[in-house]
Amino acid sequence: MRLTDTHSHLYAPEFDADREEALARAADAGVERALLPAIDSESHERLFGLCRSHPERCAPMMGLHPTSVNDNPRWREELALVERYLETPPAGIRFCAVGEIGLDLYWSRDFREEQAEAFRRQIDLSLQYGLPIAVHTRDAWPETVAIMREYRGRGVRGVFHAFSDTADTYRELKEYGDFVFGIGGVVTFKKSKLADAVREMELRDIVLETDCPYLTPAPHRGERNESAYVRYVCEKVAELKGLTPGETAEATTANAERIFGK
Repeated sequence: MRLTDTHSHLYAPEFDADREEALARAADAGVERALLPAIDSESHERLFGLCRSHPERCAPMMGLHPTSVNDNPRWREELALVERYLETPPAGIRFCAVGEIGLDLYWSRDFREEQAEAFRRQIDLSLQYGLPIAVHTRDAWPETVAIMREYRGRGVRGVFHAFSDTADTYRELKEYGDFVFGIGGVVTFKKSKLADAVREMELRDIVLETDCPYLTPAPHRGERNESAYVRYVCEKVAELKGLTPGETAEATTANAERIFGK
């Protein structure tokens, strides 16, 4: 099986004790490549270090996470740093996307205007540099859809990471750009409504992800997530689509390569 984890935080401190072992387990599970989103400047060096040590297996993104805008008087400086890195990537680094960017109103709605400004600016940067976007959305699907509507017909492409809304939202977002939808561990939860949306999605619109160390799929729910566990997501999506895990792995990896490159 040839798998791609399109959203992994393997550089996070949660993996400091066994990062190389986690990478080996991922390889054993068939994960050929992990795409690593940026958060903010506090974790850039960790991100770059992992990608430099495993350039064939770990591909970095560059962006400012929406929660790093919240209550941060320096968020525009952070955004300017993102711009500088996209213009001149650090040595040994080749960005595969602008991400993760978006809107997160779960913790507070007080910074929605600032988040929206950062989101739009980074979409503009993706168009400027010909890169896809990796969009984080939490408690903000209507607001995200409204912003994406503004970019209809402008050539935006990318992934809606950890997609968690309805099939209707999926169909609407498809009208606004060349998008795939990241399906992660939530689809394996017993009472997950995401399964209903996945049944209605076209296979060519689906990519797989873990968001490790978060959102661990069954049967490991409650434990730390890791990229190797993307195979459980693959198996569940295969079940929902009436396919074999091998067919699902090949198709979703091809989708990831279409959007993010090889």
